[in-house]
Amino acid sequence: MHYDHIVVGAGSMGMAAGYFLAKEGRKTLLLDAFNPPHDKGSHHGETRLIRFAYGEGARYVPFVLRAKELWEELETLTNKEIFLRVGVLNFSPEKDPYIENVIQSAHQYHLPLEQLTALEANQRWAGLNLPKDMIACFEPTSGVLMPEKIIEAYYELAKDAGAEIIGSNRVVQIEPKQDYVEVTTENGEKYTANSLILSAGAWAKQILDSLGVNLPLTPIRKTFAWYEADEAIYGDDQFPGFAYSNGSVSYYGFPSINGAGLKVGRHDLGEEINPDDEKIPFGEVPGDQEDLDQFLKTFLPKTGKIKYGKVCMYTMTPDSDFVIDTLPNYPNIAIACGFSGHGFKFSSAVGEVLKDMALGNSPRIDLSPFSLRRFL
Repeated sequence: MHYDHIVVGAGSMGMAAGYFLAKEGRKTLLLDAFNPPHDKGSHHGETRLIRFAYGEGARYVPFVLRAKELWEELETLTNKEIFLRVGVLNFSPEKDPYIENVIQSAHQYHLPLEQLTALEANQRWAGLNLPKDMIACFEPTSGVLMPEKIIEAYYELAKDAGAEIIGSNRVVQIEPKQDYVEVTTENGEKYTANSLILSAGAWAKQILDSLGVNLPLTPIRKTFAWYEADEAIYGDDQFPGFAYSNGSVSYYGFPSINGAGLKVGRHDLGEEINPDDEKIPFGEVPGDQEDLDQFLKTFLPKTGKIKYGKVCMYTMTPDSDFVIDTLPNYPNIAIACGFSGHGFKFSSAVGEVLKDMALGNSPRIDLSPFSLRRFL
């Protein structure tokens, strides 16, 4: 079967790309090793932060602002609540590079941002206990995205627009031909297309290696957990999402949404894993719970006991920046990978730029910071 476009990996970025291509009237096939949304990759866990004053650098701001527009469009198209505008509180020691980037990017792009002393933040949110040498920045227009709901929404839109989506059928070979690409799945089916998008998450390195492109992508095991929380203090109508940085140490978290409890995870650290191996369950690696307990005891001491924890994956690049590019010698193969634990909030806009790349159009976002050639 021949298609205009094949998307390999129908998770966060791939599902969005498939929708945007089908919306353009292109014959589009999406293939995934599992049935999206699923808990095998990086897009599960119920919630993701979306921040616009970006601690990872101002170069990301236009990208995430475009993503915001597309999230709002998705809510309108599907009548689903996928973006909870609870705000995000960033806090760190003064002069920490992360918080300085938050302030600088807000100033550069005229984003609403409230700068608070530790005392002011503690008075405003009863669940906080920031020491006096810290500062806080509250971004009221940011908040929380709901990843499973988002992928379901794009799935429905893509199907309605005519895309074909096949789950539980892993791609085992991609063969670039002179003017098309051939894909073979584990079930032995072969498909061809004029162009291909590879958005396979932690499995991207395996596929790229088979194509002779050796990128330094490292899948790592990550954990997060929910804790008992007083809704009057930590409920989503009272408490914001949050991000903490102190040099190389960073944590993130969410208010209690629908009574689920306060969710928290450590952003740095993580053991390298093979994405095909069974993940070690939460709590069986030293530090899984202990690190989270200590963070909450220090900064959010009114939380209760742990309820449960989960495991997911990041796919890291050496510089923690994304890879969004076409392959050397194969301009009809676009890749999106290495999102390093902060990519989901961009996935609507990543899907749009992948659509543009597949159609041979110039993306509206400057993708030069995400070139794979920085690693070759």
